[in-house]
Amino acid sequence: MSIGDAFAALAHKGTAAQNRIIWNIRIPRVLAAIIAGAGLSISGLIMQTNLNNPMASPSTLGVSNAAVFGANLSIIAFSGGFLDTGHNVASYGVGANPFATSLMAFIFATLSILVILGLCRVRSFHPGVVVLAGIAIGAVWTAATTILQFYATDVGISAAVIWNFGDLGRATYQTDLIMAVTVLIGAIYFMIMSWRFNALLSGDISAKSMGVDVNNLRFISMLLASLITAVCVSFLGIIGFVGIICPHIVKKLLGQDHRYAVPASILSGSILLLLADTFSRGIGSGSALPVGAITSLLGAPFFIAVIFSKKGRMQ
Repeated sequence: MSIGDAFAALAHKGTAAQNRIIWNIRIPRVLAAIIAGAGLSISGLIMQTNLNNPMASPSTLGVSNAAVFGANLSIIAFSGGFLDTGHNVASYGVGANPFATSLMAFIFATLSILVILGLCRVRSFHPGVVVLAGIAIGAVWTAATTILQFYATDVGISAAVIWNFGDLGRATYQTDLIMAVTVLIGAIYFMIMSWRFNALLSGDISAKSMGVDVNNLRFISMLLASLITAVCVSFLGIIGFVGIICPHIVKKLLGQDHRYAVPASILSGSILLLLADTFSRGIGSGSALPVGAITSLLGAPFFIAVIFSKKGRMQ
């Protein structure tokens, strides 16, 4: 399609096929990039503030690991693996239900969040405890996923691996709406609480002296940030490093003030994921590469650069 064809389809004046491509495929995909990019970015910002850890991201609490296990359980055990259709590819295509897979991924991601936050409640939400608990629980989900895949058939494991790829192409208007509502609720709360996050940057003692209930703030904000991540991951798969790259860029340009960092993180996350998706479709020779692979390729060098810059400052 030419640019003119695309604009004609946007105005519902293209051919039937062009209109379907734009309104049923491209628009939901673009909306998913905008919404998920904003959600993952703002979640990363809030987690870095709460944990006082520049390397914190939506995957810190093992949310992605839990979602992967839930999706693998749905795909391998109930839709296309060793308990149902086995090696029958045709039967797998009939039995697979993407919404059931997303629901199972969300349930396990939410369960993981509640377990970690419950454990941290016992230790008064010390940031180090949150990180260690997240690493430990994430390792458990990864091990469980490996065992599940070991017993899967070739059809089941191939479908599970494909789901793990971050792919905006599976987005629909319904999934975009669910993600948008979740991200909007979280963004409003984070904006309202921006001055409390600013107080938290000066340390727990200083924040408490300003009247901030540090433990409740951490619990609610970490729960919201993790739920945003869980919703996005359950629908789109794993999209890594957006929650690390964008908050760091924003803080570098605008500073730590959350009154500006929160909306800037939302904007930068949307832009980054849109550019990554455009790039993935541009180099795919007619097929779009998984956008999660593109964000990881961009994020890994950035991650290394942050580590070495920190090291350099410490020396």
